[in-house]
Amino acid sequence: MKKLVLAYSGGLDTSYCLKTLSQEGYEVHAVSVNTGGFSAREIKAQEEKAYAMGATTYKSIDALQTFYAKIVKYLIFGNILKNNTYPLSVSAERIVQAIEIIEYAKSIEGKYIAHGSTGAGNDQVRFDLIFQVLAPEIEIITPIRDQQLSREAEIDYLKEQGIELSWEKAQYSINQGLWGTSVGGSETLTSHQTLPETAYPSQLTATTPKKVILSFEKGELVGLNGAQGSPVELIQSLQEIAKEYAIGRDIHVGDTIIGIKGRVGFEAAAPLLIIKAHHLLEKHTQTKWQQHQKEQLANFYGMQLHEGNYLDAVMRDIESFLESSQKTVNGDVYITLHPYRFELEGVSSPNDLMNASFGSYGEMNKGWTADDAKGFIKISANAHKIYGSVNNSSKK
Repeated sequence: MKKLVLAYSGGLDTSYCLKTLSQEGYEVHAVSVNTGGFSAREIKAQEEKAYAMGATTYKSIDALQTFYAKIVKYLIFGNILKNNTYPLSVSAERIVQAIEIIEYAKSIEGKYIAHGSTGAGNDQVRFDLIFQVLAPEIEIITPIRDQQLSREAEIDYLKEQGIELSWEKAQYSINQGLWGTSVGGSETLTSHQTLPETAYPSQLTATTPKKVILSFEKGELVGLNGAQGSPVELIQSLQEIAKEYAIGRDIHVGDTIIGIKGRVGFEAAAPLLIIKAHHLLEKHTQTKWQQHQKEQLANFYGMQLHEGNYLDAVMRDIESFLESSQKTVNGDVYITLHPYRFELEGVSSPNDLMNASFGSYGEMNKGWTADDAKGFIKISANAHKIYGSVNNSSKK
């Protein structure tokens, strides 16, 4: 038998792949990777469906901690929001999922690896890039992309094979994970329509403002309202609190890897709160040049991650810079949650550079005299004066 590992989600596309590949004589080992989107009950249902489709084995890999350590941590360090909007929820997950799947394929000496991506999306690039770099000897098989199949054709095939499951397409496509939930529908295929309230998985249930305190050590989230925990646990706990306020909704517009523009709705209450709180703390604890340089590198890092170039060596270089920049990012950030919005109230940090002992902006200086200030301004103006003098005189 030809041993094949399939990236399996339990949806129509990967179910078609599983059935047709097993019929073609492959020994199919179905693998799902949980990055925060599956409950224990859903994983059990995936397993039952995989065996019903003809899988030789099924394995669920818990990659929550790996996802945080390899990806999410650096998205927080970099305050990364694609196009100043989107926290890279789905694209970040796909990188870890691809790595976990190919490593599993190598561990069982698989000769083939398959996924259910179409030829019209970003995921085909992310999966294939990771697979080719980490295991060039393993052949990649993509039935949906290669056969250019319609949804109806896949359903008809499964029915012919005696698979009578409900494949009714939901009105909205929901992809949920630790770092946010994407929402796609007919509205996001247009340029002018917004998603209705009912499209989002979390609905507004809280209207009374609530205070929240996020605690950071070296840039990592270590506490929520005084309670300590692992970053993953705290992200999940914050999401449970903030989702009741319907915070973190938006529609991202961006350029896909394959060159077309696309829109996707999302809700990411915890990611947005954490990124904005972390950024505010950095404003108080980092120098202006640290912030300036980090912003440029973080934008590049986010773009490379989105486009599947996670394994490029430059990404490890940027991660080292980001980690180094977090040494002084310590303290608490105070937030108030309101329906559909939040307020960043302020910070408390032992590394706060806004220290009154050195002077108060617009009020009083304690570290220099009036003559010092005049001299500084005169020297600062010198280059501008020379440029103006040379160029103004040349016009005469």
